[in-house]
Amino acid sequence: MPTENELLEALRTVNDPEVGVNIVDLGLVYSTEISDGKVRIVMTMTTPACPMHSYLSQEVRKAILVRFAEVEDVGVELVWDPPWSPQMISEKGKRQLGWQ
Repeated sequence: MPTENELLEALRTVNDPEVGVNIVDLGLVYSTEISDGKVRIVMTMTTPACPMHSYLSQEVRKAILVRFAEVEDVGVELVWDPPWSPQMISEKGKRQLGWQ
């Protein structure tokens, strides 16, 4: 089974199309869990009204399932607490956005 770091690396291939930064460096991924061949990703969106939630959830599933054949299922849980804020963006993400 993949490690948490391997899952995060796979999720770095998923970009938020509105911002152009991957969902990990954007601070959207809150946690990952691995158990009995199943992966659970807890994440948020930049705003509850974000129209990309279905697209990003599908891309998350695809990124994990394509990279890790041993994973049987991927569940994506969208949460709104804590609410996302720009302070959650990694240093790499801030550089990509030209904030540094």
